[in-house]
Amino acid sequence: MEHRIVFPAEWSPQSAVQLTWPHDETDWKPLLAEVIPCFAAIAGEIVKREKLLIVCRDAEEVRRQLGDVDESRILFREMETNDTWARDHGGIGVFEDGVPTLYDFVFNGWGMKFPAHFDNLVTRRLVRAGTFADGVAAVNMQPFVLEGGSLETDGKGTLLTTVECLASVNRNEYLGKEQLEYHLKELFGLRRILWLENGYLAGDDTDSHIDTLARFCDEETIAYVQCTDRRDEHYGELSEMEKELKAFRQENGKPYRLIPLPMADKAYWEGERLPATYANFLIINGAVLLPFYGSKRDELARKALEKAFPGREIIGINCLPLVKQHGSLHCVAMQYPAGFIE
Repeated sequence: MEHRIVFPAEWSPQSAVQLTWPHDETDWKPLLAEVIPCFAAIAGEIVKREKLLIVCRDAEEVRRQLGDVDESRILFREMETNDTWARDHGGIGVFEDGVPTLYDFVFNGWGMKFPAHFDNLVTRRLVRAGTFADGVAAVNMQPFVLEGGSLETDGKGTLLTTVECLASVNRNEYLGKEQLEYHLKELFGLRRILWLENGYLAGDDTDSHIDTLARFCDEETIAYVQCTDRRDEHYGELSEMEKELKAFRQENGKPYRLIPLPMADKAYWEGERLPATYANFLIINGAVLLPFYGSKRDELARKALEKAFPGREIIGINCLPLVKQHGSLHCVAMQYPAGFIE
């Protein structure tokens, strides 16, 4: 019998979403009053539609911060954390011969830029705490360094990613692009990898994670950040990225349906431009949570995603507090496919 691995798309049915909650021993300390309502808003939308796994230092404190939500759908797990970016320290779910399998890759703080000694242990501690359903296989992927924000799958064997991030020497120093491609195909059951050579956002600490730039919306559709202002520092790189996306082909040889997302208005914090992006949306059961930044362009982004997701509610959430720490909505959440959490 053929060995088969399926890496499900984000729009596939989900059992739960993980959030890792900010606290006063993280970089969020001076911003907690701003960022906690943002996390609470994300949590509130998730629990309307599926279960929510909250990794936190103090569950009682988080309960007070959540306000009026359905706690019957929330699973709390207390542990120490360095930060809140669950997309990158969370486990990655695949199905191996139909068996739900959780990959636990090394998280090294985006190429050893930031401390990650607690966050790198989150997934194995969740496994030890009995968080996942019976029958879920947990696989320690050491020494492979990989972050969820660097991967976009169509669920049918195609991966979209960036060279800048995956080929970073501070992640997998001894693996070149060809070796990376081989390992990714083996681990995720892929037939094709679409590599973007261009694209970045000022203030981004991740070395151009794909989830800040371009996203699969279905097997035929990619939404991406488009920059039309020639005076903007991103114009050259994002224009080249757009050309690459137009040149990509589906497995059947047809071009992708491309949906441009507006470039977010410039946002600054302490004199530094922040990586505000509408591509950092989160697909959940029945809805898409879209980062808003207090701009007229928020509604333009919503209308664009309504075309991409006609069957889902598009819900805007103020994420200006999140980008002050150089991430956004998708970066703080990790979904688990159906069958992973009961």
